Amino acid sequence: MSMQAIWMTHRSMTADPSVKEAKLKPGTIKRILTFAQPYRFSICIFLITVVIDASLIVATPLLLLRLIDDGVIPKNGALITQLAVLVGVIALADAAVSMVGRYFSSRIGEGLIYDLRSLVFAHVQRQSIAFFTRTQTGALISRINSDVMGAQQAFTATLSGLLSNVVSLVLVGITMMILSWQITIFSLLLLPLFLIPTKWVGRRLQSLTRESFNVNAEMSSTMTERFNVSGAMLVSLYGQPSREHEYFRSRARRVADIGIKMAMLNRLFFIALTSVAAIATAFAYGIGGHLAINGGVTVGTLLAITALLARLYGPLTALSNVRIDVMTSLVSFERVFEVLDLEPMVKDRNDAIAYRATHPKIEFKDVSFSYPRAHEISLASLESAARPEGAESGVVLKNLSFIAAPGTLTALVGPSGAGKTTISALIPRLYDVTSGAISIDGHDIRDLSLGSLRESIGVVMQDAHLFHETIEENLRYAKSDATQAQMQAACEAAQIWKLIESLPNGLETMVGERGHRLSGGEKQRLAIARLLLKSPALVILDEATAHLDSENESLVHTALENALKGRTSIVIAHRLSTVRNADQILVVDSGSIVERGRHEELVAKGGLYADLYSRQDLTGATNQ
Repeated sequence: MSMQAIWMTHRSMTADPSVKEAKLKPGTIKRILTFAQPYRFSICIFLITVVIDASLIVATPLLLLRLIDDGVIPKNGALITQLAVLVGVIALADAAVSMVGRYFSSRIGEGLIYDLRSLVFAHVQRQSIAFFTRTQTGALISRINSDVMGAQQAFTATLSGLLSNVVSLVLVGITMMILSWQITIFSLLLLPLFLIPTKWVGRRLQSLTRESFNVNAEMSSTMTERFNVSGAMLVSLYGQPSREHEYFRSRARRVADIGIKMAMLNRLFFIALTSVAAIATAFAYGIGGHLAINGGVTVGTLLAITALLARLYGPLTALSNVRIDVMTSLVSFERVFEVLDLEPMVKDRNDAIAYRATHPKIEFKDVSFSYPRAHEISLASLESAARPEGAESGVVLKNLSFIAAPGTLTALVGPSGAGKTTISALIPRLYDVTSGAISIDGHDIRDLSLGSLRESIGVVMQDAHLFHETIEENLRYAKSDATQAQMQAACEAAQIWKLIESLPNGLETMVGERGHRLSGGEKQRLAIARLLLKSPALVILDEATAHLDSENESLVHTALENALKGRTSIVIAHRLSTVRNADQILVVDSGSIVERGRHEELVAKGGLYADLYSRQDLTGATNQ
């Protein structure tokens, strides 16, 4: 039995049993073939090498037959030498064919992986923020990695295994029947005995493999959560390292125990297969030996048949599970297609125009908004990645109307959960309005291309996100072709250049995961520098100065003054002292604008704004 046949058998046994009942969507096969189009030539060459390699299986036993009957027994030394040389040539030819096949197999497999991963990655990046708020990162990465790998198996391991086993089985079966139909038929009678250990071990391996995947997934989740900076800090601050260690040890111990059982079962499986093959070979020797004595077959024929017998059971076992192998690969393709078929909730219209604002006027016209329901962005096969929610969000914003004039600062204030951040998220179309419209310079933002719209907008959030890259790379994310002078100017305006200059590696300093090697104020100022480098016409600040100490807040305020100068600005603030000089203040409560005006007007009015303002310790807020 060949190693490839054993691998195919093992892969069949550990496949998800649900694959047996899987039904492909109409058109899936045709769609898969479109991915094979660029590799037509490579696939043809690869399949030819598979057929040649499978055909050579019968060559050596037939040469053995001639070696014994025509060379050894008649004592024909010249023929023995010729046959020995021929066996060596065939071995070298087989090695060469295998290398060629492996080369084309790699080109096909790696090419398909590259194509599929690139498509899925690009498509996922186009998804709306709603998709990511409901998707577990680990599950999405698994879809890009595991399912893409499973899909490419359809054109390499599954296709080659199927063709190789069919060719091998046909050639070996025909050759054995020609040499001795009696021995061949008797050998096939042992097939049920051969399949018994396969089925029994297969059921046990299915259960253990599934449990192993689950426990490994739990371990991976634990490590992902505990090994990032925030998780490690939480464990340290709450003094739970021993508890986490024990939890991890219990999972790791279970994985080890399962690994031991699987190793023993695999060994039992291999011993069972070799034992049954050995028994079949013993019977073949027994029957063939008596036939040889009686003149029914030659000694060479007997040896050739026993050699071919070892090549018969592997393909038979693999082909008995061929449907599961094929369906496993095709289902992986279908799971990838499900991601590719998930339409982004926010996307360009067919006639979208490119418009880059310079001094934008923002207008909300009767805007209402409800967050999308879970089933609108969920995938049936990604239940662990897109978990359905029990209740809908309801109407978050209700008939909002306001205008932010060019070059002015509009402040959004109000209680937590009032809808301020949602308003700011609608402007760059992280979500689309449910009703009403938002316009920039009279253009409905849904008529503009997403690329041009977002090029005009710069955002600084309360918790600025930085990639685990150098300071320079984080700055270049806003402007990939920025010069050193431009980066320095932006950093100087953001009040962060002196710090960067004092660092040993300067702009080449790594900021750490999520920027945790920098303080909160330093991250905010670097985020503002990134915004200034982008030089947007519209600036959105969402609590950009929250939770900062007085020194950092002062530096950030100076940086923000530079960032907002001459730009249309939307600023969300809980600390009302920071927006006293706003051109207009919109007081948002329960998704509606309940008050609007300048600071003095709203304080004098004695409404919600005045109430919020009076509750704050203005002296403390100013001095922090």
